[in-house]
Amino acid sequence: MDQHQQAGGLHRIVIVGGGAGGLELAVRLGRKLGRKNKAQITLVDAAHTHLWKPLLHQVAAGTLDSHADEVAYFGLARKHHFQFRLGCMEDLDRERKEIHLAPTFDEHGDEIQPRRTIRYDTLVLALGSQTNDFGTPGVRENSIMLDSPAAAERFHQRLINCCLRAQAEARTAEAQAGMGRFTVTIIGGGATGVELSAELHMTTKLLSSYGLANFHPEKDLKIVIVDAAPRLLQMLPERLSNAVARELRTIDIEIHTNEKVVEVSKEGVRMASGKFIPSGIVVWAAGIKAPDFLREIGGLETNRINQIVVQRTLQTTRDPSIFALGDCAACPQGEGQPPVPPRAQSAHQQASMLAKSLARMLEGKPLLEFTYRDYGSLVSLGNYTTVGSLMGAIMSGSVFIEGLIAKWMYWALHKQHQVAINGMFHTWLSTWAETINRVRNPRIKLH
Repeated sequence: MDQHQQAGGLHRIVIVGGGAGGLELAVRLGRKLGRKNKAQITLVDAAHTHLWKPLLHQVAAGTLDSHADEVAYFGLARKHHFQFRLGCMEDLDRERKEIHLAPTFDEHGDEIQPRRTIRYDTLVLALGSQTNDFGTPGVRENSIMLDSPAAAERFHQRLINCCLRAQAEARTAEAQAGMGRFTVTIIGGGATGVELSAELHMTTKLLSSYGLANFHPEKDLKIVIVDAAPRLLQMLPERLSNAVARELRTIDIEIHTNEKVVEVSKEGVRMASGKFIPSGIVVWAAGIKAPDFLREIGGLETNRINQIVVQRTLQTTRDPSIFALGDCAACPQGEGQPPVPPRAQSAHQQASMLAKSLARMLEGKPLLEFTYRDYGSLVSLGNYTTVGSLMGAIMSGSVFIEGLIAKWMYWALHKQHQVAINGMFHTWLSTWAETINRVRNPRIKLH
């Protein structure tokens, strides 16, 4: 038993998952309940630090140093009156109201923490999502999935090595003609794939100005996007999708739509149509699912992609003391409508509502019901442009935006998350620090 769980009669709220939704909920509950000693708030996560997931494509490309933007859970816990427990959830005992954490080990395989148990009165699962390979042969072995900062850093290191290799090799006639280029193939034409492709193009152009005189982005690197849907960004308005595709083709990014990938090998990517793309690096970003261990965990109801089925109160359908939010939850919107989409704004809205709802629950008041509000979508194409669609902006319609206004709004989304976990003053200070670092440091990470 975790010795820290002796709460002196306080209601124990345990949140598993420190992503955008889980961390925002812990901070809000810590301020609202933990600080006033009305409940004990505990956040559990397998990592030491938090990085806003929509930034992972920038970490992969090298335009963002993950260490400059990540925040430590232990520090946030002390500041915002909640407890943090480092560990990975592996099982749930609903009858005893306990979660089980797997043991942790160091890089040599020596045990750091043994298997532990944490008891709860209210449990919130906010475990996010991971990339779904749909059982495609070779994906796990031969591609990189940008599910974590570690995976993004691994991709970035492979990219840097590729550029250094091209710099060191003699300029053959074939290379100078642009044949035999190193190819990065991105499977998936959603926001992650599209944003990564543009960020990569910008990165490689910058690299050639940092002493890699023999490296020519147009001749040495080829970027390809493959998607099974008829167009990029299938879930977004067609006008936005067309604008993005047009911009990507302008910077010489190759797009293959209506192409289903059937195999990823060390040599490249094979499609159902028979096409084969030789590839040096393959990034798989073609879909998401909730973590596999959640499937029917503790007898809870889950769907085909492992999401926990919840009511509009965010309570699970089979246990009123367990809630779920964000990408790992299948939350209804109403009859005839699809579930709430797995997006950052969904997790943000659910965390905000659930913080109020749990406080009401402790006061004996009824729980609130979640209503999703779609504020639109923004897709950043690095320094080239940003495009987006603002929903409900004019008479319940939508407004299409691009360029500088969209860039500022995309930046504001990140700042909104920082304010939610750090407060206005610390976000203001960190923004000034980012500005100074942008002047002081190289525009890309070179290692």
